[in-house]
Amino acid sequence: MSGTHSVAFRVMRLCRPTFHIETPLRFDLSDLIIGEDLFDDESASPHIRRLIKSQSETGSNDDLTYSNRFILRDDDPTDSMGMLVLPQAFGAIYLGETFCSYISINNSSSFEVRDIIIKAEIQTERQRIMLLDTTKTPVETIRAGGRYDFIVEHDVKELGAHTLVCTALYSDGDAERKYLPQYFKFMVSNPLSVRTKVRVVKETTYLEACLENNTKSNLYMDQVDFEPSPNWSATLLKADDHHNEKDVLTREIFKPPVLIKSGGGIHNYLYLLKSSLDGSAPTKFEGSNVLGKLQITWRTNLGEPGRLQTQNILGNPITHKEIELKAMQVPSVIILEKPFTVNLRLTNLTEDKLGPFEVLFSPSNSQEEKAVMVNGLKRMALPLVEAFKSLDFQMVRAELTYEEPNCNGTWNAENHWHYTV
Repeated sequence: MSGTHSVAFRVMRLCRPTFHIETPLRFDLSDLIIGEDLFDDESASPHIRRLIKSQSETGSNDDLTYSNRFILRDDDPTDSMGMLVLPQAFGAIYLGETFCSYISINNSSSFEVRDIIIKAEIQTERQRIMLLDTTKTPVETIRAGGRYDFIVEHDVKELGAHTLVCTALYSDGDAERKYLPQYFKFMVSNPLSVRTKVRVVKETTYLEACLENNTKSNLYMDQVDFEPSPNWSATLLKADDHHNEKDVLTREIFKPPVLIKSGGGIHNYLYLLKSSLDGSAPTKFEGSNVLGKLQITWRTNLGEPGRLQTQNILGNPITHKEIELKAMQVPSVIILEKPFTVNLRLTNLTEDKLGPFEVLFSPSNSQEEKAVMVNGLKRMALPLVEAFKSLDFQMVRAELTYEEPNCNGTWNAENHWHYTV
């Protein structure tokens, strides 16, 4: 099972090539043809310049120096020479990409090997993922000097150290069964830094997401969507670009990707979040401060895809109340010395039945005691309230006993009395 092996693994990463960029050489064409010293001759200089100008205007292709190949033309502003360069190294591997590898097992001996069982797996700190296993269908034979090739793929979902483990169990020329393990290690980095901020302005929640490109290539963001939790809805806020209707329709059908430049380029997204919970109809929910997740997809210069999903984004902690008492119907304006009624609603916000309850009316201070006189009940007993249910009732029949200063015969009833449960 040990000793010198007849076979060996070779691992090559399959990834797309890059454009060959060559900085153009800029110069004066007259220097290439006649040299710069001839322009010092005052008698010859005007004629030579006129000749060069006429040659360029006619578009003649009789340029034996082939100097035009160094000129940057309008139809090729990228400096690309139309050539692609194959990867010269294993390269960086980023979270969210698909790791694709071309693996070859070579027989370097002078005799053939038989019954080869090949396995390839990815090992991380958390798990082991089998990519290839030929236990049920072994490779029958690999001739002397021959090889067996295969391709494996793996969606990278973890950061840190990864190990590609390739093993072969085979019979050599002496019919001895041998086992060969080989290990290929690589690191997985984070292509994007995602920073989020949650801001609450009055009753509105805003989520700001800042995406920073950590790679050495441009990233074209196909999709940056916020997937809210069941208790929330999200709307992406965009700046008004002032396009005409035709351009807007075209951009909606063919959405251009957002470019985040290599080496630290950033782009910000802003989402408006609204809670879907209706106070009048309580809903059972858990982890109410979980807002949702970001789903991010992108492509590189030559279209290689990538995909990331963030962890749960948390909002501000929510204080859970067991019960809630609301004034559902209160006159906004109350006429002096005319009785009015207040309709109230008691809501059970828990999973259990609560009660019985006693509701009390109490003015907030002595000045309001003089302003409001209660003709009805000041204290009321209420029965049990089922889980996530509400109970509507009328509590107070009151009237104003005198006019407050500067009221002009009316009085604002809001926040001028308190109820205690």
